[in-house]
Amino acid sequence: MTDRHVLHATFTLEPSYPAPLSRVFAAWADPAAKARWFAGPDTEHALDFRVGGRETACRPADGNQPALKFESVYHDIVTDERIVYSSTLSAGDQLATVSLTTVEFRPTAAGTQLVLTEQGAFLDGYEDPRWREEGTSKQLAALAAELTERAAP
Repeated sequence: MTDRHVLHATFTLEPSYPAPLSRVFAAWADPAAKARWFAGPDTEHALDFRVGGRETACRPADGNQPALKFESVYHDIVTDERIVYSSTLSAGDQLATVSLTTVEFRPTAAGTQLVLTEQGAFLDGYEDPRWREEGTSKQLAALAAELTERAAP
């Protein structure tokens, strides 16, 4: 029997990117760009970037790892300023996490500072808040690579 419990955690990441604010925001809004840096090559990804729109990322099972399904609903989008969405993460048939994420975009002299704050309810030990923070940090590093590799002309 599973030990039923909820662990609440919040983290904030504040990376800076040497790219204009509009380009950083666009990398969140464009389905092809978001799939490259957020989902990765072996993951099915769909993005309907609008208030009330949904995003899904599904990674198939791999060896001992169950299939993962990430689903989000967008609640607030202010172009070039902020994005607010709620998400669930399931491992196989088990709901692992429910979270609320706020992404803020701030102009800087060198480009853009992004402030991502995630508040999560981590259920029954299926995911650890440190894993989520580490995974999100890796995605934001992939965003940096996306912005560098696909620099605007």
